[in-house]
Amino acid sequence: MPEIFNEKKIRFKFDPAPIPEFSWHSSPRLSKIVKSKHLVFEITSLDPDTFSCPYHFHHNAEEMFIILSGSATLRTHNEFKIVNEGDIIFFEMGLTGAHQLYNHTNTPCRYLDLRTSVGLDLCEYPDSNKVNIIPYRKIYETSNKVDYYKNEEKVREKWPQIIMNLNRNKNKKQKVK
Repeated sequence: MPEIFNEKKIRFKFDPAPIPEFSWHSSPRLSKIVKSKHLVFEITSLDPDTFSCPYHFHHNAEEMFIILSGSATLRTHNEFKIVNEGDIIFFEMGLTGAHQLYNHTNTPCRYLDLRTSVGLDLCEYPDSNKVNIIPYRKIYETSNKVDYYKNEEKVREKWPQIIMNLNRNKNKKQKVK
């Protein structure tokens, strides 16, 4: 059954952040209300002189903003642009989909934030060299990036009983032949 939301009837809640420039007003997560399986969406209202999230991009989610009212400056991977009421902005996965909004005006900017959700996503923050494992919100610095095989040299020591049993079974099969 279709669910209809009207921005004018939605109650917005102030979401304070430790860094005030990242505080905003948001609707309830509308996608939870309708129990959406693959879309995450809510309406965000940026006060003047505030930013959306830190500059970021997704590795496993596409995202779209629909500017419902007001205006803001959009930062992408290679430019800054003014976006206005009625604009629809699509962000692809990967670095070329990196984005951030800044409300450069004296009035709030409201937008529908819509993204896909198909399991785990890795959100990367180029300015601060962090990654976020979504939906768990486990955030790590990318400066700690290591080789895939780091500290794996002694793998046999972690499997002594299993390896002994495998070797025993292998020896039994060889004796049967």
